[in-house]
Amino acid sequence: MSDPLKILAVSGSLRHNSLNTALLHAAQEVAPAHVQIELYDLADIPLYNGDEDGGEHGQPAGVGRFKAALGAADAIMIATPEYNYSIPGVLKNAIDWASRPIASSPLNGKPLAMMGAGGMSGTMRAQFHLRQILVHNNMLVLNKPELYVVRAWEKFDSERNLTDEPTREQLRKLVEALVAWTRRVG
Repeated sequence: MSDPLKILAVSGSLRHNSLNTALLHAAQEVAPAHVQIELYDLADIPLYNGDEDGGEHGQPAGVGRFKAALGAADAIMIATPEYNYSIPGVLKNAIDWASRPIASSPLNGKPLAMMGAGGMSGTMRAQFHLRQILVHNNMLVLNKPELYVVRAWEKFDSERNLTDEPTREQLRKLVEALVAWTRRVG
């Protein structure tokens, strides 16, 4: 485990004004001083294609960078929107790439916390689906606390700063729980 503890933060949204990305920025703000949270942008990861997965040419460069970032992290934090009762394709695609080959996947045994900013359910269904995917990949998913930011547009200002103090406190508790979980299982 590194010092400071390194958390790789991944947003399931590519939108410039994503509230889920804003939630990860807020996580950086509430993190303890001994914790470094680095945001990772999934934009340069191509659609998964088994023909490009290894072989004589290796994997696409964006995939290699993502896997290296995952491998260098002590823990992962994902903020996901909910699309059609599930996770966005871009997030599933990135997980599909990172999970291969299974024997050397940087996801294997990695502590992880998830959260989401959304509508009336606060991404509850998406997080349930994400949990299934991550457990299959042998990730050590933090069970509690859970963070579902309901009516997220009311919790952020026009600059995408998290202004809702109860949500900031829940986020702080989630980050602290992930740190404790990582130290426990790491």
